[in-house]
Amino acid sequence: MRCPFCKAEDTQVIDSRVNDQTNSIRRRRKCSKCEKRFTTYEQIELTLPQIIKQDGKREEFNREKLLHSLTRALHKRPVPIEFIDQAVENIINKVLAFGEREINSRDLGEAVMHELKKLDKVAYIRFASVYRSFSDVEDFNNAIKDLD
Repeated sequence: MRCPFCKAEDTQVIDSRVNDQTNSIRRRRKCSKCEKRFTTYEQIELTLPQIIKQDGKREEFNREKLLHSLTRALHKRPVPIEFIDQAVENIINKVLAFGEREINSRDLGEAVMHELKKLDKVAYIRFASVYRSFSDVEDFNNAIKDLD
């Protein structure tokens, strides 16, 4: 690690602590040349897969787009934002567990529906109606039967 003060490359780690909340390691360092101290943080860098859309196009995984979709389905529903954030994390973990560099948008949609089903049944039906392109009342009835 290069010293931010004198740019020397020889630094020593004085102390390391794990931060469970951010999944990072905090390291106190000391420069061997100028003897100044500084802090660095080490985090896991996870690469999320690209999403293959139904038309064959590929796009980067977008956490904000995922959060927006869940929030929209849960609009005016009594679900705390902490639960929504946890659902986003669950979906991301599921996507990472696939271990693929690319995943089909269908797989992502199914993961979203699974989380919505646990959070709120009305939001699940809202999302399913758009996601599965419901065309008549019978499609709604079938989705409701799936909830039981």
